[in-house]
Amino acid sequence: MPFNNLCQPQQPARTGRKHFAVLLDPDNLDEAKCLHLLELSEASHVDFFFVGGSLITTQNQAGIIKLIKERSRIPVILFPSNSLHIDNQADGILLLSLISGRNPEFLIGQHVLSAPILKASNLHVYPTGYMLVDCGRQTTASYMSGTTPIPFDKAAIAACTAMAGELLGLKYMYLDGGSGAAKPISVEMITAVCEAVEVPVIVGGGINSADKAKAALDAGADVIVVGNHIEKSPGFLAEVSSVINSYNLALDVHR
Repeated sequence: MPFNNLCQPQQPARTGRKHFAVLLDPDNLDEAKCLHLLELSEASHVDFFFVGGSLITTQNQAGIIKLIKERSRIPVILFPSNSLHIDNQADGILLLSLISGRNPEFLIGQHVLSAPILKASNLHVYPTGYMLVDCGRQTTASYMSGTTPIPFDKAAIAACTAMAGELLGLKYMYLDGGSGAAKPISVEMITAVCEAVEVPVIVGGGINSADKAKAALDAGADVIVVGNHIEKSPGFLAEVSSVINSYNLALDVHR
């Protein structure tokens, strides 16, 4: 299972089980919205909350994490854009290295600043190769990082990038079309990356229907992430949960 029960991080393995993460942008949540999402997420058996974003302009993050920890048993994993967004209230952190870009600040620079803070914290650290993919619209992540996303139709580039990240020791790969992506990452690219690496593959961006969620899972994604769409349609959580449960039920039956 990805994230290994958030207790003793080991070498993650791809077990065939599928997982569901909800990305929460603190800038877009108040207490009432957060409580509503928590209720729906518990009912939909969400596996993880990813909390953060490429541009955080409010002081909401600490309060949102505190609220989640008080009201929910779902683990909170930080999804940070810089060292300022580290919060010890969370359970863990995706230590994102932007391997699709060539900006040293997001390959290693912010990690140097974060290292002593993380070493002194109780957070479980998940070294993750972060790969931005052009999905039809410039995103906050590509703009803020000053990097060019991997072209939508260049599956081989994505596969080789993921392979390099794995050889460097990164334990997870995260393919992201970005918040508000015009379309999801292609099945061809997800398949190519999943075939190229043995570590778990996370896929997010542009997943706004059950069919798109199923397509990503069919292509091999271990974790799918939804965020932007649930702010408009909270009931979408139940749809994605149903898709994921069908995969895991079939896996259990065949064991």
